[in-house]
Amino acid sequence: MPNPLPLLLCGAILATAGIAHAAADRSPEAQLARATEGRVAGQPVDCLNLRDIRSTRIINRTAIIYDTGGGKIYVNTPRSGASSLRDGDILLTDTHSPQLCSIDIVRLYDNSAKMQTGSVGLGQFVPYTRADRGATE
Repeated sequence: MPNPLPLLLCGAILATAGIAHAAADRSPEAQLARATEGRVAGQPVDCLNLRDIRSTRIINRTAIIYDTGGGKIYVNTPRSGASSLRDGDILLTDTHSPQLCSIDIVRLYDNSAKMQTGSVGLGQFVPYTRADRGATE
């Protein structure tokens, strides 16, 4: 009877590789890469008009993506507190102007527990627009 150990070891190695690949696909870096895929980064700006923000998305422990519609997103990598960012948290901003700026503090709330989980000091907003599909260069 053949020894099944090599076959079991091979199967375990393949399963581990699949799990590692799936975990890499969910990493914050991979999520951010997918969000900006097919887009070109522009010059960072200090403020966004609140009325232009259509939705937000948190990339765990990394960044906040602000969608302003029309194919343009802004990625904000906080100056401080990025480790508090959790997917599913609610962002609460208390601005005293019609803009959200790099000097603002955003408080984070757990959606299910309804308690504050942290805060972040925003950095500059990097715009990403869809690459021109008609360009040949």
